[in-house]
Amino acid sequence: MHDRSVLQRLQSAQRHLSSWLHQGYRRQAHITLFVCGFDALEQCRNDDFTVQLRQLQVEALEALAQTPFELQVGGLDSFASAPYLQVNDSEGVLAMLRERLQCISPEVRQADYVPHLTVGLYKQALPWQRLQAGLNAFNQIEPLTLRVSELELSCYRASELFGPLARIVSVPLL
Repeated sequence: MHDRSVLQRLQSAQRHLSSWLHQGYRRQAHITLFVCGFDALEQCRNDDFTVQLRQLQVEALEALAQTPFELQVGGLDSFASAPYLQVNDSEGVLAMLRERLQCISPEVRQADYVPHLTVGLYKQALPWQRLQAGLNAFNQIEPLTLRVSELELSCYRASELFGPLARIVSVPLL
């Protein structure tokens, strides 16, 4: 992600919540579209993801001939383990892309999909009222428009909790 205003909002949110977050979070700003699983030579477990499945996903995304689209990035919200910036997809593009990827392989997900930009990971448990007050203090802001002009298939080392993403392939949106 290269949008300056969105990255500034993300950094501002990280500063706002810094006393609650683990230091050293190195994962680049991104909106997860679909969780595929772990690299495997062949599919034995439900979270095995083969090179063949990856290629089918790339071909499916390229075949959609998707044009760039816009998302709106809002204020703070939170999962149990991580605060995030809200992402709104009013055109339903993410849902359409996810549906197409779901036809290739099932997603490895334990909860409903929520498009978001992760701010970091909490280093401690927080009382709900205190957390809500901290989030709400940041949320007096207007949504930002984020233009999406490429999709990436990325991975990370599961053993590195705060580790960076590595780009596998990029699909430009024309």
